[in-house]
Amino acid sequence: MNSVPETVQAAQAAPSFDEAFTLHHRAVFRAAYALVRDAGLAEDVTQEVFLKLYQHIGSLRNEEHVRPWLLRVASNTALNTIRSRGRAGAREEEFAVAATVGGSEPVGIEADYERRTEIEEARRALASIKEPMRSCLLLKQQGLSYREIAQTLNLNEANVGSLIARGRKEFTRVYGKIGGRR
Repeated sequence: MNSVPETVQAAQAAPSFDEAFTLHHRAVFRAAYALVRDAGLAEDVTQEVFLKLYQHIGSLRNEEHVRPWLLRVASNTALNTIRSRGRAGAREEEFAVAATVGGSEPVGIEADYERRTEIEEARRALASIKEPMRSCLLLKQQGLSYREIAQTLNLNEANVGSLIARGRKEFTRVYGKIGGRR
């Protein structure tokens, strides 16, 4: 008789894919978009995250672990996408430079170069910040609460605020040095 209630409790605690998709699709998309800054790419990342959820749904035993797991996978997948696109972008830039050897540069290429340089400087500054400060900053920027950040990164909720503050201070310090702003 004891095994029946335990089985019922286990069935209630186990998340279903449809429920997880309905409840968390928007949060996963926002997390991905915050990192990749492209709606189409963010949707690709979101689809990949939910494909991974479908493959690993059996390993998630509790409904409250689903959102942090999804956000962690979304962050990792988005960062991997950025890295791979960065390498592809570098190849495209080399090709564009080789194609414009004649000296006629398209209008706005200097502004585009400056924008890309600033983005790269910000990425380098962010990459120099140690974990878990960097992840806390990124997740806070995506609009997550301290509790959600703590769950996602398996941290004590009381430490999240100080990690974010120290991360912001470190980012400002490093970004100023890289960009020559100090």
